[in-house]
Order: sequence, then structure tokens, then C-alpha cells
Amino acid sequence: MRIELPEYCLVVLIGASGAGKSTFAAKHFAPTEVISSDACRAWVSDDANDQSVTADAFDVLSYIVRKRLAGRRLTVVDATNVRPEDRAGFVRLAREYHAHCVALVLDLPQAVCEARNAERTDRQFGGHVVRGHIRTLRRSIKRLRREGFRSQFHFQSVAEVDAARIERQPLWTDKRDEHGPFDIIGDVHGCFDELQALLDRLGYGVTQTQGPDGNAFAVSHPENRRLVFLGDLVDRGPKVADCLRLAMDAVAGGAICVPGNHENKLLRKLRGRNVQLTHGLAESVAQLEAEPPAFSERIAEFIDGLVSHYVLDDGKLVVAHAGMKAEMQNRASGVVRAFALYGETSGETDELGLPVRHDWAADYRGEALVVYGHTPVVEAEWLNRTICIDTGCVFGGRLTALRYPEKALVSVPAAQEYAAPARPLKPATGKGEHPDSRSAQQRHDDTLDMDDVRGKRFIATRLRGTVTIREQNAAAALEVMSRFAVDPKWLIYLPPTMSPSETSARPGLLEHPREAFDYYRRAGEQRVICEEKHMGSRVVAVVCRDEKAAASRFGVPPSEGPSGALYTRTGRRAFDNDEWETALLDKLRRAVDAQDFWRRFETDWLCMDCELLPWAAKAKELLARQYRPVAAAARMGLAQAVDALARAKRQGTDVATLLTRHRQRAETATAYAEALEHYAAPAESLADLRLAPFHLLATEGAVHTGRDHGWHMATLAELCASDDTLLTPTPFKVVELEDDASIAAATAWWETITAAGSEGMVVKPWNFAPPQEEDAQRRLQPALKCRGREYLRIIYGPEYTAEEHLTRLRQRGLGAKRSLALREFALGIEGLERFIRREPLRRVHECGVLAMESEPVDPRL
Repeated sequence: MRIELPEYCLVVLIGASGAGKSTFAAKHFAPTEVISSDACRAWVSDDANDQSVTADAFDVLSYIVRKRLAGRRLTVVDATNVRPEDRAGFVRLAREYHAHCVALVLDLPQAVCEARNAERTDRQFGGHVVRGHIRTLRRSIKRLRREGFRSQFHFQSVAEVDAARIERQPLWTDKRDEHGPFDIIGDVHGCFDELQALLDRLGYGVTQTQGPDGNAFAVSHPENRRLVFLGDLVDRGPKVADCLRLAMDAVAGGAICVPGNHENKLLRKLRGRNVQLTHGLAESVAQLEAEPPAFSERIAEFIDGLVSHYVLDDGKLVVAHAGMKAEMQNRASGVVRAFALYGETSGETDELGLPVRHDWAADYRGEALVVYGHTPVVEAEWLNRTICIDTGCVFGGRLTALRYPEKALVSVPAAQEYAAPARPLKPATGKGEHPDSRSAQQRHDDTLDMDDVRGKRFIATRLRGTVTIREQNAAAALEVMSRFAVDPKWLIYLPPTMSPSETSARPGLLEHPREAFDYYRRAGEQRVICEEKHMGSRVVAVVCRDEKAAASRFGVPPSEGPSGALYTRTGRRAFDNDEWETALLDKLRRAVDAQDFWRRFETDWLCMDCELLPWAAKAKELLARQYRPVAAAARMGLAQAVDALARAKRQGTDVATLLTRHRQRAETATAYAEALEHYAAPAESLADLRLAPFHLLATEGAVHTGRDHGWHMATLAELCASDDTLLTPTPFKVVELEDDASIAAATAWWETITAAGSEGMVVKPWNFAPPQEEDAQRRLQPALKCRGREYLRIIYGPEYTAEEHLTRLRQRGLGAKRSLALREFALGIEGLERFIRREPLRRVHECGVLAMESEPVDPRL
């Protein structure tokens, strides 16, 4: 008997004790391919015949089978398997790993089995066991196909067993020995004229003749390139029949074609099934009715013979209509075929009646390039080694081909819009729910794969949908990370930038609280919190309870540094001085101990957003190299100019206007220097440092964005009370936006603190992360800064309060800054939530807040 087995399958041997299953397996399969129940019994008990450990033995057996199937390896189960319930688990495993399940039944006579057992000293269990095996086997083997076995082979004599020959065949999906080069064409949908134009651009010669059922086509390329059609040749477009003829003739000449969901539906219609004539099928049916009947039968045979997907070029390339996950590639099952045809859907429909799709490509980490279509996009763009090249030709877009291995895109525009899309075409990844990619345990990789963060990225966030990180921004962030950042394992969160309020029209002012209050009131907010904006340096503090927590949760052993980290909003260490960092972390840890936060929050670590004071602690070099030289040069130069002009005036020269102007400039230079000195307090020792926390961002199992800002202020005030030598609470006011007295009181407070030298305040909605509108113009800023008049002198220059400068500055545009603030806020929270969900570190770092810092936005905003 000649037995053809798929080179990837699960073979289940079935037969009574003594039927020769192990001998058969040893003859036809490699020792590593055969998983024997007797061997598993021996592994767990040192006795292959110890029936008391059967359950444990089969646990081991199933575990090994699972691992082999996950690695796409042919696996043979050597056990009696005579009962349907014994076989059911293996059928489930085959389905789970998309493997053919094959039954090899050794149904030998009872006398043969008993004689063989009699020759074995370890099998003296009596003939009744064999009789029971055979009786059970013969009652159940007729139902093997219904149990889920794709094929079965039945041996009833020793001669048949001895004559068996096994030949392994590659799966139909396996074309790894075909290397191209290929030209892969996206969804055609009956756009025959555009297909001809695209083939011409690709260099193909197309010769048209008259065949027995209409036009016939010969397609060739001078460089022997091969066409690959990604399906959906039919429906919606005007020339479905010619598209099918060309594709079928091309495939007969060596081209490749995979089926699309539209071909699948057309086949069911051609086979007489009752299907709805929707989504363009009515047009296809009408066009095919005008063709000879034999043509429809030819189409049906062609579609019926199409394979779900192909793996090409030594496994480097996969083509499928709707894509293919890594774990499904070069496997065969109904689930694999359905994914190839329809992609991954939630089973729900949206408001347009279309299926809600999961963006499988966003989490794709396979080695092969996957080229697919199915969901039309405006631009074909690479994402995690996948690319959708359906650019909506039938909807008025373009017909696109990918040249492989060059990875070059070639396209032609649609001559017209042949059908209206159900929804406007979207960018390649669109917006939608991305599937979770959670691992059971947070990965602590020593190195991060650059391929997971470089290039153009599309990041799905809970707060803002999909955020795009451009390639050049990612490259800039990688440069900073690779040279300056702390250990990446600590970088679980980076804080966002912050937009100022709208420009004030009040005399002499650029910013005023009223504009911030009006912004949130217009957005429908009823309450905001105003927090004093410390003039310091933004610092994220990650504090672990002990070294064990640092090692187990963050993967940082004691040998690699302290049990925590203090880093800036650009990921750099807050201090170059190791002693200062260690000392501050120890003081923070003691403060957390004192408030029993570990128990209260059921955590061994916490992450806080803070301000490090004074500014000079981080800005010492900046003060020395930039700000103080400006102040000194301006005061000295203007003093000399005023003195010279005063002498000239005394000598009768008409310089009064010029003198007045320079005296005013000298006054602004003095004001600049005085404002600067408010923030230039030295930081010579630990005793000079203060830390002002204002967000308790996360503890184990929770990101505290669901808490309002009042909770954050109260909770952190308790922490600050534990160590007033280091920690200082952030002063704040709660403002009811419908209460004029409340607004007036907050405004007066701002005027008081800014007059005393404070930088100003930050106005935030009461809820940490308020719900966001779908309309981008109505998305709510997480915070607005409102800075004082004299502080802004440092930012915009000594003379910014002159009316001609204020008039110009009031024209500043906030759109780019606000868009950046929203994106960074969403990315920062997304990264933190992924860390809390124990997703891989690469997934946390994928949320590239740091990449946003290279956006071309005026930093003075």
C-alpha cells in the first residue's frame, strides 16, 4: 500500500496491543518524530508498563506533541488509541495547530496480537486485554472521518503492513522552492483596462487571441518574472470575464493565484448555492450570463482549485488575499483558509454593516514578508514585514503591484470610480482595535530588536486610536536612546509635552488663566484643577520596594544599579552623580514605607511624575552657557549705551528718543536678570534638592488614570508629609467653571504666585484622562500651562513685553503643539498600560514618546 502523507501532519497510530504499531513507526519514521505512550510512562515512572501513571504519561505525551506541532514538525503518536475519547485530544491538537490529522489503523487478527504479546515478558496481561482492544477498535473506526481525521489508512493483515510504503508530500501551500522574481498584484475587481496598463508598466507582453469560449491571453515577461494574483479578481468592476480569462490563462502559463473572498462567494453561486447578490456579485453574475455556459464551468473549476495561500522563496515570502499570521503560514485547516479569505474579524459588524476587523499586522512578528490585499487602503505601506497592496482601484484609487524581491511598488490610477466604497479609503493600518499580544510574563530582554521600533510605526492607543510615528522621528529617538538613556528596562513611561493656553489680549500679557478656563468650559468641563508650575526639571521616579522587586518586575539585578530610577522626560538619567540618585531613591523608599503604600496599593513598585527643584540642579550648564551670559551682556552693553547717549544729550545732541528707548531696554534687561535669579538657586548638595510629585502614575496592576487629579494631590500630599526635607507638595486650587467667584479666586492666586516669582500654573480637567471626541478638533488637552509675565521674559527674551513684540507673539500657532501634546499623552499612557499588562518590553518601547520630541514644534511654546 502506498501512503501519501503531508510533510506536516499529526499521525495517530491505532491498534490493539501487539498489533506492531511501534515496529511500524520505527520502520517508517525518525525516532524523534515518534512519541510513544510507553516511553512517556517510563519517563515518569521508570516502568513502561506502569498503568497507574497513564494520566501523567499522556500529559507528557500531549505536551511534546503540542510543542512539535507548534514548530511545524510531523509527529506520530504511538499508543493504542482504540477509543474515540482517546483520539479526541489529538484531533483537537491538530486543529489548534492547523495540521492534517491522519489515522493509521493496524487492525490485525486477534491471534497475531496475542502471539506477539506472548513473546514479550513485559506483556503478560492476558488475552482479554487484546480482545477488548480489538472489539473497541472495530466498533469505532467507521467514524474516524466524523471524529476529524482528514485521511485514514486501514491495514488488516501482516502482509499489508509489511508492504506499506510512505511517501511524504509538501502541502499545497508549500512553494518554498520557487524563488521568482515575482510581481504581486492587488485586488483587481474587474478593472481589466487598469490591469492591462499595470502589466504594461511591469514589462509584460500580453497577446490576445480568440479561444473556444472567448478571448484568450498569452502573458510573458522578457526576464521570466512571474505574476501573483492576490484574489478578488471579480465583482464591482466592468470587465470581470476578461480579468478571469487573463488570470486563468496566466496561471496555466506559470502564474500564481490565491482566492479572494469574492471568488469564494462566486463559486458558491456557480455551484447553485443560495447567496445574496451583494458587494458587486450581481454585476459579476450579469456579465457571466452573457458568456458561454462552458466558461462558467471553467471558472468554477479554476476557483475550486485555488489554494488558500502560498509560502515562497525559502519561506521568505507569503502571499494571501487577506493576510496570514505567522503561526498559520504553510499550514492547512478550515481556520487558515478562512483567515486567508477574510482576515481576522471580531464577529461583529459596524454601523455600515461591514465586519469589524482586527489589525493582525500590527502585532505580526514573523520572519516572512506577508503581501496581501482585501481591505483597501490609500497608500500601500509596510508594517511589521507586512504590506496591503489593495489600493482601491475599483473605488477610484489605483491598481498596485509589489515587485519582489525588490520591494518596489508600481501602480496605475483607476480610469474612473466604478463603485462607491462603503466607507472612505483609509491609510494602510487604519484605525481600529488591535489584538492584545500579552505574554504570561513580562519579558526582560537584555537588548531590544531595532526592527521593532525603527521605521514608520502605527501605534494603537486606547486614548487616541492610531498614532503614527514617522521614520525620521524614530531614528532620532533611537540615537538618543542608544547614547544617553537609562537602562531601557526602567523606561516604562515618558511624560508628554504641554501646550500653553490661548494667547491673551490683555495689555502686557501673553498668557492669562481666563483663556485656559474658557477652553475647558467650552469643551463642557465643569471643574478643573490648577497646580502651581514649579520651575524645575521634569523627572519620572520609579521606586522598587527592594532589590528582589527590581529584579523580578523590571529584570534589573542589584549588580546593574539601584532598585529604581530617576530619569528626565527624554529618558536620560536625572543625575550623573550615582550617590545622589541612590540617596534620593532611598529617601523616596523610606517615605513610601512610612505611608504603607506597598500594602495599600498591593505593589512592590510605583511610578510617579515629579518636578525636581531647583532648576539649577539640571540646568547648571544651561544657566552658565546661555542664560546668564545673555543677562550679563545685555546689562553691560545697554548700560554703556545709555551712558553714552546721556553724555551726547548733555552736549546738545538730539538723542532724547533714542535715550528713552535704550533706558527702557536696560530696564527689561534688568528685569530679565532678576527673573532669572528666581530660578537659579544653587544645587551644591543633596540638602539643596526638592522633589515635587504630582501624579502617582502606576503601581502593580493599575495605571491610575482613572483617578481624578484631586485624588493624586491628596495621595501624594500624604507621601510628602513623610519627608519634608526632600518632598514638597504641589500647591493647587480647584476651580468650578460655572462659579465666577471660584474663577476670580484662582486668577488672583495666579497673580500672587507669579508676582512672587513662580513660573505660573498648570490647568487640568478634573479627570486625569477625560473621554476623547472622535473629532480631532474637539479632543481635550490633558493640561494647559499658563505662565507668568516675568517668567516668559526668560523664554521669549528681555524685550518681549514691548507692544510690537507682543503683537507678533500673539500670532503664535498652537495647533502643532496641541496635536503633539495629545499624541504624546496617548503614547505615554499606552506604554504604561502595556507594561502593566506585562506585555513584552518591545511593545512598551514601541510607544515612542521620545520620537515625538523631534517633531518640528517651537520649543518656546
